[in-house]
Formats: sequence, C-alpha cells, structure tokens
Amino acid sequence: MEWPAGERAVLHVDMDAFYASVEQRDRPELRGLPVVVGGPKDARGVVSAASYEARAFGVRSAMPLRTAARLCPRAVFVPVRMDRYLEVSRGVFAILDRFSPLVEALSVDEAFLDLTGCERLLGGPVAAARAIRDAVRAECGLTCSVGVAPNKFVAKIASDLEKPDALVVVPPGAVTAFLAPLPVERMWGVGPRGGGTLRAIGIRTFADLAAADPARLRRAVGAHAGALAALARGSDARPVVPDSSRKSVGAETTFPEDVSDPDALRETLVLLADRVGTRLRRDGLDARCVTLKVRYAPFRTITRRATLEAPASSTGALLGAAWRLFRERTPGAREPVRLLGIAASDFLAQPLLFAPREEARARRVDDAVDAVRRRFGTAALGRGSVVASGAVGRAKRGSGSGGARRAPSGASPEPPCPRNASSSSSVSSAPSRASSPFSSSCSVPSGGPTCRASRRPSSASSRSRPRRWSAAERAARSAGR
Repeated sequence: MEWPAGERAVLHVDMDAFYASVEQRDRPELRGLPVVVGGPKDARGVVSAASYEARAFGVRSAMPLRTAARLCPRAVFVPVRMDRYLEVSRGVFAILDRFSPLVEALSVDEAFLDLTGCERLLGGPVAAARAIRDAVRAECGLTCSVGVAPNKFVAKIASDLEKPDALVVVPPGAVTAFLAPLPVERMWGVGPRGGGTLRAIGIRTFADLAAADPARLRRAVGAHAGALAALARGSDARPVVPDSSRKSVGAETTFPEDVSDPDALRETLVLLADRVGTRLRRDGLDARCVTLKVRYAPFRTITRRATLEAPASSTGALLGAAWRLFRERTPGAREPVRLLGIAASDFLAQPLLFAPREEARARRVDDAVDAVRRRFGTAALGRGSVVASGAVGRAKRGSGSGGARRAPSGASPEPPCPRNASSSSSVSSAPSRASSPFSSSCSVPSGGPTCRASRRPSSASSRSRPRRWSAAERAARSAGR
C-alpha cells in the first residue's frame, strides 16, 4: 500500500505480551503453554503479564494471581525478571532508532515513531513498518504489532485491533471510515467505566460520539467532552516527542538513625507518597507501577515493584501500593530501617479520561490540597496521621491570609520531608488495589487553612469578625467531605 506523499505518518509499535513472550523465548519448553508472569500462583501479588494462551482463559494484567490460578489451573506461573525485560527492550529500541530519530517510548514495550517524509530512505511508512516487524523477529526472536496512521491516536488503536503479530494501516483518507464502527470502549483513556457512561446516553460507537450534541455530551462527561468528540473524528495534533523525558518520579529519605518503629515508618511512607503524587499531578502524569525501596543496616537494599489495577496519580493509590509492598514483601519493621523510598513509573502517555471511582474521588481531594499548597505554602495542609505525630513542621506565621508562608507564584510546592531525616527526590530518565491503612482526611499545622477543622478563630482579635474563606479553602473543605 502506497502512502500519500507529504502526508504525516505515525507508527505505533507494540510488543505482543512482552514479558510473557520473553519468558517463552528464553525457555522453549514454555512455548505454546499458558504463562503468567507475576510470581507463585498462591502469592498475594498481581499478574504483570500473561501469554496469549493464558489470555484465552480470561487472565489479564493487574488481576490477582490467585484469580488467574482459578481461571487457568494449568498455567505456568513465573516471577518477574525486570532486568531481563529491560535488556531485551533496549534491543528492540535499538532497532526502532535505526528507522527514525523521532521515537517516543511509552513504556518498555511500546513506542511511537514519526516517519513523515521517509519515502526515499525507507520506501515509505508501510514498507518501514514491515521492515521493523521483520527486524524485531529476526534479531530479538519476538513479535510486535504495528499501526500506521496519520496521528498517534489512530495509530495506537490500529496496532491493538488485530493483535498479535499484526500490521494495520489506516491511510489519511480512511480515518473516518476506520473509526466510525468501533465501540467507544476502544477509545484510548475511556475503558469500560467511561464506556458505560457514554452508552447510558445512547453513544455506542465512534460515529455516535463524533455526532453527539456538545451540550448533552458535556453534561454527561464534563470538561472532557470536546476532547472526546475530536478524538472520535480522528483529530490528534500531538507530536511524536523523542524520548528525553523522565521514566520515573521518586522520593526517598535516609534516617539519621536506624528506625524500627512501625508508626514512624508508616508516616514516612505517607510523606513520600504525597511528594511523588504531587509531582505526578503537577506534570499531568498517571503511573502504572509503584516501586518501594527499603535499605536495612548494614546497607542491604531491597526493591519491590507492584503494578496498579489502573494508572493513578493520587497519593492514596501510591501509598496503598507502597504500604502493601512494605508489609507483605519485605521484612518490614522487624529489622531496623535506614532508608525508605517510593518511585512511580510506567507512565500513561495520555491521562485517563475516566478514572476509577476511588481514584477520581482521591484526585479531587488531592487537587484541592494542591491548590491550597500553591497559594499558602507546603505546610498549609498535611496528611492527618503525619500532622498528629509532628512529622510536619508547623507553618510559619505571616501577614498573608491563612497565616502560612506563601509559595512563589506559579510554583508547585511539595510536602515536606520527615523531621530529622535527609530527603532526596529523583526524576529518572529511563497488585490488586490495596486499601490504605491511613486516613485520607487533611489536617492543618498550626496557623494554616483547614480541610475539616473547625472555623473557630485562633486569636482574640479575629473573634470580632467572621473569617473569610478563600476559593481554594472552600474547595478543600468540599472535597474533604
């Protein structure tokens, strides 16, 4: 198929069941068998990846391992070998780099390439897509599916449509016809929950969505209405950005003395999750993986990684995953801890338009807290269990409204690190949803605005007139309820 000269051409390359395929390649005896990557079948973790043989039984990523074992009793369960997957991933991306300088990695096993104007060098984007698939098979022993389209959104849908080992081409003039009959759940970022919302108002396909009344759509899905309608028409102007961006966001704390108090360690994890979550929300990122780092004396370091059921940026989701890892997959507080760290990674290239209900509610609370902190400073609001313990320093009294020191205009303040601990944050260039044991309510260091606290004035001079609440504080109170 010839690609129209001068038209934009974007490829989405997606490895097929990557982790499981690497295991089957490295262990030939597993080929043709249902393989589940994640750990022992009776463990409390979740599925990181499943081979297509296992998917035929209903096994899916992020499913509890025990559920996967019930669905597919004869599946072979293997541990995650992340170092090995990263090694193979580097080989795949080395192939992609030969075809274009514009390669945008979405994760270790998928990427966008811009091949606009490659006709003379590569014979056109379709020929290049075939060459990429042949090279990955010959050099890496794996298969990949490729979508070729005029933009990123359509290319990603195309690559997923006929997996595995598929090539789907959508020329510029065929975008509308290609998208129109697809169910709305196929839309990147919608999923089953968002699809249910749209179907409730009679929108079942991309064609229905593209033709929907804007006001009616806005009432159903809110601010995302315009973006959804544009995507349904195949409109996506996002460029392919070479992968120089971050691969993870993390924060860690080294204690001046080894700590074995579970409450103190728990409070530290609260603060670290809060700092990481603040950065993710500031930069519009949703993470699919959470990594916990624990260092015991003398310098014995353990890292544990969990895959979230759904991409998240809320402090509660990060904290729940980290706390579960700490309790269930490390010695916990049974040994003195010298360092704790949390990192979020495997970012979603496009934020979820319909987050799960718990995550959506947690984000509203976090967004309100972030707004207060931007206006009044990092000490204005803190997590209840941390403030009660004194881990967060008291806000400085000042002349500004609310009494807390203001952050610089436009800044995105981060929560403070634990008292008497050295803290560092990282921005790296490369389980079933756990309920958090911590309160999600917000508390206030002395002198700062409140989320659920009483409006009782704190000084005699203020008793003579009611306090005027800012919009950010009212939002925080509303979200806290």
